[in-house]
Amino acid sequence: MAILTLRPRRWSRRLCLILLLFYGLPLLGSTGYWLLADHPQDWRTARRDSTSQAPDPRYTREAVLQVYAGRAFRWRGIFAVHTWIAAKPTGADHYTRFEVIGFGVAEGAPAVRVRPGVPDGYWFGSRPTLLRELRGPQVDGLIARLHAAAARYPYNHEYRLWPGPNSNTFTAYLAREVPELGLDLPANAIGKNYIAGGGLLTTAPSGSGMQFSLYGLLSLTLGWGEGVELDLLGLAAGLDFNRPALRLSGVGRIGFTD
Repeated sequence: MAILTLRPRRWSRRLCLILLLFYGLPLLGSTGYWLLADHPQDWRTARRDSTSQAPDPRYTREAVLQVYAGRAFRWRGIFAVHTWIAAKPTGADHYTRFEVIGFGVAEGAPAVRVRPGVPDGYWFGSRPTLLRELRGPQVDGLIARLHAAAARYPYNHEYRLWPGPNSNTFTAYLAREVPELGLDLPANAIGKNYIAGGGLLTTAPSGSGMQFSLYGLLSLTLGWGEGVELDLLGLAAGLDFNRPALRLSGVGRIGFTD
């Protein structure tokens, strides 16, 4: 009888240790990093200017498509990033940003914002990370499909910070609609696992695997682009075998990049 009661205790201890290592400690580290960093006091004066990561359209004729992720504003940056897509067709003199913004949605403003803008700007003081870049004549067709997909997004008048639909839900939706992007969103892109339309099973955002998700609260992703990722209540952890790396809540990614 003692043996039977000992085994469950061992498993519970191991489970607690796994949760601590892959979910708790990374989130604690992200909190420490956020507390030590400088933050703008007011969103009106926070930096939104270019970080010089996007090719200057005045001197770049070819089509360019980029995906960025910047730490969310204020305390939300501990947990998550905000993602968007910037695109410039061949010969265009400006970039168009594809993103969802929650500000004003409750008062009737649309969540989807597809408009000219700074492609690589600071996100309210946070320098964004370039996640993906495509260039060349084939990009023009992808940009046209992004416009069509954005017009079909089912949550244009709905926004929830957690578990979604939010800005990362939109970026993941576009990635699934245009799988040629091959987009691997980081583990701290909370909302990416909220499946548009309310389904339980769909393709992974990278287009290279499958994803099960229960309204973004519990999800499992298996794919060549993402590796293995388990999301619990918006906190994700996993392993990337294609480009060896850890995928951690709050942190995003630690390991090799493209």
